[in-house]
Amino acid sequence: MATGMLSRGLAVLQRLVGAPDGLPLSRIAEEVDLPKSAAHRILTTLTEEGFVQQMESGNYALTLRIASLGLRHLASSTVFELALPVLSKLANESGQLVRLGLVDGEQLLWVAKSQGAKAGLRYEPDPDHGSEIPFASTASGLAWLSCLQDEQALRLVARQEPDDRHPIGQNVPKTLVEVQSRIHEARKRGWARVHNSFEDGISAMAAPLSNPDTGKALGVVSIAGPSLQLTDDRMEELAPALMATAAELSGISGSLSTELQSRNGRASSLSFSR
Repeated sequence: MATGMLSRGLAVLQRLVGAPDGLPLSRIAEEVDLPKSAAHRILTTLTEEGFVQQMESGNYALTLRIASLGLRHLASSTVFELALPVLSKLANESGQLVRLGLVDGEQLLWVAKSQGAKAGLRYEPDPDHGSEIPFASTASGLAWLSCLQDEQALRLVARQEPDDRHPIGQNVPKTLVEVQSRIHEARKRGWARVHNSFEDGISAMAAPLSNPDTGKALGVVSIAGPSLQLTDDRMEELAPALMATAAELSGISGSLSTELQSRNGRASSLSFSR
């Protein structure tokens, strides 16, 4: 694929994530803001390379080659070998969904999760939400922003484009002043919380991870679940376990940082000053 088309090709791939039944050409073109002819050329190239297939319905869908590449990458990663047992312990204790988010440049990405709810009412996020974490509407985003200077945090919020494919909760902050207030609350408390913000009916709490040697923020660990279960009182009960988990993950954050930096080839992409 030509260099000039790379970003468009990646946008097409990203749009197909979470769509097992595929999507029609017209919808793909519309949602990635491309002419149908350009979208068709990209899909043809991706099909020829084995990353996309055209189904009997005419829709385009990702092939297992994408999943295979991801699994091969994760299988060789000590990050997940180190983190998953720690996440599972907190998930079992909380009975909710626990996720790990890591900083990558000016993004915060969900990279691992463990579900502690075995049955009944539980939170299973839509896989089409994508891996990038919204800053203003999530506990994870607010927890990370609380590690930054206000000016930098609000700049990141202002430049992040909303994902209009998914409804937001009724308690999402409407202004940067509201976001700043929530950042200050998270900074004072040491962890962030939201109710019906990222998604109606869902609450979450999150604590930041930091490199113990440099104090620089590397990511977050969060607990999310139905608001009926994850009340303020329950959050207060879980706060010590959340903070202990954050401290444990921060204890290996030097290894996380070194590994991720060696992969990305840019030492500055994972660190932001407190």
